[in-house]
Amino acid sequence: MTKISIRTYSYAFLLPAGIIYFTFYLLPTFLSFFFSMTRWTLTDWDWIGFENYVTFFSETSLSIGFRNTIVYAVVTSALKVVLGLLLGAFLTSSILFKSYLRSVVFFPTLLSTIAVGIAFSVMMHPSTGLINNALGAIGINGPDWLGNTKIALLSVALVDVWKGVGIATVIYIAGITAIPREYYEALKIDGGNSRAAFRHITVPLSRPAMNSVIILAFIGGLRSFDLIWAMTKGGPGFTTDLIASIIYKQYQAGFYGLATAGNVILFICVSVLAFPLYKFLNKSEVNL
Repeated sequence: MTKISIRTYSYAFLLPAGIIYFTFYLLPTFLSFFFSMTRWTLTDWDWIGFENYVTFFSETSLSIGFRNTIVYAVVTSALKVVLGLLLGAFLTSSILFKSYLRSVVFFPTLLSTIAVGIAFSVMMHPSTGLINNALGAIGINGPDWLGNTKIALLSVALVDVWKGVGIATVIYIAGITAIPREYYEALKIDGGNSRAAFRHITVPLSRPAMNSVIILAFIGGLRSFDLIWAMTKGGPGFTTDLIASIIYKQYQAGFYGLATAGNVILFICVSVLAFPLYKFLNKSEVNL
C-alpha cells in the first residue's frame, strides 16, 4: 500500500467518531448561536438580532444570575481546593484506618446530586430540620438556611463542597503520593517537622494536582444547576438563581430564544474565564 492510501485508510477509522462529534457537538453549537438571535418555537422562528441578549442583561431577575454564578463558583472551588489539600495530606500520612477514611471522604461523590439536595433541604428546615434541632440542643438558635436571602446561596455552596470535596481529595492523594519520599527524608534529617514538610514540599510539589482541582471545581461551579434546583429552585426570590437555573426557567416559560441566548452566554463565560485560568496555572506549575 502507498503512503497516501495508508493515511486515507487510517483516517477512515476516525470518520465515525468525527460524524458523531459533528452531529452532537459542533452542529448544535453553531445552531445555538443562530437561534439565540431568533424568537423561535418548535415549528417557526423570527429573526430578532441581539434582542435576546439585551433582554438577558437588562432584566434584573436575569442578570442577577451572573453575580450569583461567579460568587458560587469562587466559593465552592476555593473551599474544595483548600479542604481537598488538607484532607489529601492527612489521608497520605501515617494514620490508622487510612483506606476506610478515604472511602468515607469519597462516598458523598457517589450519591445522586438530586438526592443530596432533597436530603439537605429537609435537614436545613428552620423548625424541623436535623441541623437546627442539633444546634438547639446546645443552646444555639439556628437560622433559616435556605429561606434567609443573605445565607441561602452560601448554604447551597457548602452542600456542594461536602458532596464534591471527595474528588478533589482523590486528585490530591494521587499528586502527593507521586512526590518522591527522599524529599521528606532529607527535610527530616535537617530537623524539619511535619508543618515544614507540608509547607515546603507537599504544597509546592502537589501544584499539578492543585491546578486540576481548581479548573475542575471552577468550571463545575459555573455550570452548576441540579443542586440549586433540588434545594431552592433559585429562591427565595432570585437570590440563589444561577445562569443555568435561569436558563431552565426561561425554557419552562416558553421563551426558547431567550433561553438559548443564556446558553450561549454561559458557554462564553466558561470559555472566557476557564481558558485564561488554565494558561495561568500551567505557567506557574512546579515540575519535579
